[in-house]
Amino acid sequence: MNRRMEQMVAQLSQRGLDGMLISAPENRRYLSGFTGSAGYLLIASGHAVLVTDSRYTEQATNQAPEYRVLQVRSGWDWLLGLLKDSGIKRLGFESQNMTVAAYHSLLEAIKEDGSLGHVSLMAASGIAEEQRTIKDSEELAQLQKAIDASDAAMEAVCPAIQEGMTEREVAWRMEVAMRDFGADTTSFDTIVAGGPNGAMAHHRPSDRSIQRGEPIVIDMGAKVGGYCSDITRTVVVGEPDDTFRKIYDIVLGAQLTAIHTVRAGMTGEECDGLARSVIVEAGYGDNFGHSLGHGVGLAVHEYPRVSPKSNDPLNPNTVFTVEPGIYVTGWGGVRIEDIVILGDDGAKPLSKAAK
Repeated sequence: MNRRMEQMVAQLSQRGLDGMLISAPENRRYLSGFTGSAGYLLIASGHAVLVTDSRYTEQATNQAPEYRVLQVRSGWDWLLGLLKDSGIKRLGFESQNMTVAAYHSLLEAIKEDGSLGHVSLMAASGIAEEQRTIKDSEELAQLQKAIDASDAAMEAVCPAIQEGMTEREVAWRMEVAMRDFGADTTSFDTIVAGGPNGAMAHHRPSDRSIQRGEPIVIDMGAKVGGYCSDITRTVVVGEPDDTFRKIYDIVLGAQLTAIHTVRAGMTGEECDGLARSVIVEAGYGDNFGHSLGHGVGLAVHEYPRVSPKSNDPLNPNTVFTVEPGIYVTGWGGVRIEDIVILGDDGAKPLSKAAK
């Protein structure tokens, strides 16, 4: 049993569970190494089973050698059999991932079996996600490759943006460049928002043309070996006006304040407050509506949450974004985002693209 499985089994014991049914794709990959799009893990003391269909049986056997691989079609008969063989009574499931329909069908299957009345299904969200917040050296290496790809794309494409290009064209150039610099794919749909569109934090690229002197918010990410990057830069074609300079300086100041003063042991709320206070004091508090950041790894948004209401601890070797922004209706927006890793002596930016 590998270290990740051992940690999972230890967590189950602490939570009073006998076993755990893993359904979330990122958690399935993290705990087994299996990258297929369909399957479950059943983990308990002395039991590590990976269930998938015929499309992925050989792949699962190769990628998850420490697991017993079962090929199934549909339904829950396979799980009922495993529950009988293992003696599991309190089975945790990922309530943040399992659908209501799947949950009720599993309950009904247990009820109809007749011999598993002693089995209880226990909602147990976040166990694997909490494990994933602490990145090991192999994860950090993959993360850095993804970050390097998006950094390189940003550095290559931004200087070539010209007046008259459409948002959609700029987004496509960024996506091509990320692949050219080593990305397997993008980690989310690229955002390019020129002028007034930048007031919408998650604007989708359109056929609107880039105008000289307006802010252009570019938010994108690469994926390498399953691990994601996430970076935002706000740029201008030509010379920025005084409004842009003022707002950009506030956002940059907020970001650097958080990066330079966050410390291990703080909560997500405390880190968020470091940057938010700068923007509030500048008079733009109402124009910063989203959280300061989020964890990044196998998912582009994962623990820890760096938000005004987050009690998530920021521990050494956690990786998260720092992305303050100011958005003004009718004018546009400014957001600056980097990924940092937290150490005992503070945060170190992993993103290197020019600001």
